[in-house]
Amino acid sequence: MKALVLEEYNKLVYRDWPDPVIASDEVLVQVKAVGICGSDVHGMDGRTGRRIPPLIMGHEAAGVIVLTGKDVKNRENGDRVTFDSTIYPLDDWYTLRGMYNLSDNRMVFGVSPGEYRRHGAFAEYVNVPQYILYKIPDNVSFTQAAMVEPVAVAAHAVELSSPGWNDSVAVIGSGMIGLFIIQVLRSKGCGKIFAVDTDPLKLKLALMLGADYAFNPSTEKIREEIRSLTSGRGADQSFEAAGIGATVGTAIESVRKGGIVTLVGNLSASVRFPLQTVVTRQIRLQGSCAICGEYPAVLDMIARKEINVKPLLSAEAPLSEGAEWFRRLYNKEPGLVKVVLIP
Repeated sequence: MKALVLEEYNKLVYRDWPDPVIASDEVLVQVKAVGICGSDVHGMDGRTGRRIPPLIMGHEAAGVIVLTGKDVKNRENGDRVTFDSTIYPLDDWYTLRGMYNLSDNRMVFGVSPGEYRRHGAFAEYVNVPQYILYKIPDNVSFTQAAMVEPVAVAAHAVELSSPGWNDSVAVIGSGMIGLFIIQVLRSKGCGKIFAVDTDPLKLKLALMLGADYAFNPSTEKIREEIRSLTSGRGADQSFEAAGIGATVGTAIESVRKGGIVTLVGNLSASVRFPLQTVVTRQIRLQGSCAICGEYPAVLDMIARKEINVKPLLSAEAPLSEGAEWFRRLYNKEPGLVKVVLIP
């Protein structure tokens, strides 16, 4: 098969690669669409330590089943499917308690951190365990289905924090995940939603997709702006979707006393932490990791048009041109949000 291979850091090559061999409980999926995730872009230069070459990256994908293992049930050749980004052991302590995203020895498609190497979906074919497959609704395209994974990440974060009706919420970072968090929050019936980002184009998208207010920390004092719109208290909750020190600080400053801060972005390995602010204001901090069962709900929400992925789609391009699109994303070309590659 053809695949886009990270042969060395910052060197992606479109080349021949051995076809995947499926296990008895796996299916072979012919990939029809695969999204470039920000973690792939950040990981290809080695900074995260989670994509050690040689590796086929890619974990946001959809396609058609073309081969099934002998132990596979209720799956047939021709089924249109997408799949979770995480492969987890079924007998793990966390899995058995409904937290498979935290399971020991879990693997992520397209990731190679040293403990394991699991090739991903920037290829014509990928082998997938049957238990992480989800059928795609008839009115959802392959490209839309390839964008389910980041929506599910957003949905998991919102589900963890369970915002109440009419709660005010600040979303710090209006990239892919942040914009999906805004849409999920709006579907939950939240009150005022504040979007925060330094990119005016992203803030414009945030307003179009459900935010009530958009603030740029380069020109506005976020804490004061949000407090002025919440009776001087601050937001009930905030979501941090960038993963750097400055935005974590903004997420903490944005909430009222007793507020909840959910950390979703993880670009930085560590950040400075305002301990006294968190303690004296009794702020609850929590991390949100990946996905844990949100795929079916998200697929239905996209099918019902409650979640709109199309405004975030910047380009669809052949997989053979993938290296160039990675370069453009890596260089932060203005206006690029999500690029989906077609094998």
